[in-house]
Amino acid sequence: MRITNKIIKYTGLVLVFTILSCDSYLDVNENPNSPEDAPISGLMINSTYESALNVYRVADITSNYVQYLASPNPASSSDTMEPISNDNTWFRLYNVMTDLTVIIEKAEEQGANHYTGAAQILMAFNLAMGVDIFGDMPFTESFTFETVTPAFDDDQQLYTTIMDFLNQGIANLQQETTVSMGDDDFIYQGDVSKWMALGNMLKARYMVHTGASASEILQAVDNGFQSNDDDAMVNFFEQDINPWANVARRNANLLLGGWISEQFIQALDGTSYPTIDPRLALMVGTTDDDEFVGTVNGAGRGNAAEQGERSTLIEDQFYTTFDSPILIATYSEQKFIEAEAAFSVDKARSYQAYLDGITAHMEMLEVAQTEIDAYLADPSVSMGEAAFTMNDIFKEKWVALFLHPETWNDARRFDYQYKDMDLPANLNSDLNGQFIRRVPYPDNEISRNGENVPSVTLLDRIFWDAN
Repeated sequence: MRITNKIIKYTGLVLVFTILSCDSYLDVNENPNSPEDAPISGLMINSTYESALNVYRVADITSNYVQYLASPNPASSSDTMEPISNDNTWFRLYNVMTDLTVIIEKAEEQGANHYTGAAQILMAFNLAMGVDIFGDMPFTESFTFETVTPAFDDDQQLYTTIMDFLNQGIANLQQETTVSMGDDDFIYQGDVSKWMALGNMLKARYMVHTGASASEILQAVDNGFQSNDDDAMVNFFEQDINPWANVARRNANLLLGGWISEQFIQALDGTSYPTIDPRLALMVGTTDDDEFVGTVNGAGRGNAAEQGERSTLIEDQFYTTFDSPILIATYSEQKFIEAEAAFSVDKARSYQAYLDGITAHMEMLEVAQTEIDAYLADPSVSMGEAAFTMNDIFKEKWVALFLHPETWNDARRFDYQYKDMDLPANLNSDLNGQFIRRVPYPDNEISRNGENVPSVTLLDRIFWDAN
């Protein structure tokens, strides 16, 4: 195992954190002062758990950009798309990728092919989350002895690396293994077939970003998830509650957060679209007057709006119960990927996948069957194959991916063309009246590795967003 001073310096005591966090959950590490002795089982605990938390960390940045959430305070930087240093998110992504590097090396030495495969899929997932928001990132030189100031790899080349990890991971999961995963795998509890399905689902996700052929994407879809039972998620437990539940709980205690954008409310309450979506009441809270009222992004709650006069995340709903899962990838999302990929080559398949994606998300939220049937019967939802458009796919996918960072990738690919999605009030003037396209590099990275950090603006696009 190659543990280097470079890794410790670059990721900021990553390995010490890893051992402490593993120890706090299942007490699996015999010597917390000796990171190189950490077993792959303990590292897998931390990697699966922290990968899910990274979904939350990235979504905490992007949920305002796609107008799920809005700040209650006017001209808040998160709402108005000001540059914010995301040091913690950058650190946590590298934290997990460091652990995964160690898992892959140790598992290869031991012939533990299933650990190798799962770690490679998680490596692709975490690396893609980073590339999708930052663009170019250090990777090739980040886990070696060579330098403490690693060069940044090109974002398009990193996507090739991501796909290589997914293909290698799927292949390794099909091999015999000397050691099997189990409860140390917080995502699938060692179910190898579900890991292979996740690998294929992620291939479809990243290929749709890059405009791969329909046949390639649909092949990955066919080998991916088969139902909601395959969803990749991490459930939380008594020691550490779901982070969105914590946002809701803190908001109830007047530490304001999780206020819902007016755009999201009006997309589901019959204002922007003809029908009322039964999911709204299962996803966000009402005001004290039992109404759904959103907050305008960038404008805040207004002088008269106090706690209880705007909709927020509230405790004990699907996304905000203490033990609610963080969703990594879902069958519903895959159905919308299928709908997009098939749209120009098999519109009948595309339309059915679109309807199936809505149904899958509603079933996940446990919407009553009568309400599912009524929603799907509405002609603005089931408009028929001939009238069905790509806009319908993106709208319903936006609803189904509530609080998930993948939506910002969709929003940029869709050029933010969601119905009634307006620029926020008090928009960052440097954006010249345009929506944000990337996040800036973290201040800590600039200070420690500034000569290699690319010079970018918030309007410079990730490679797959260039067209």
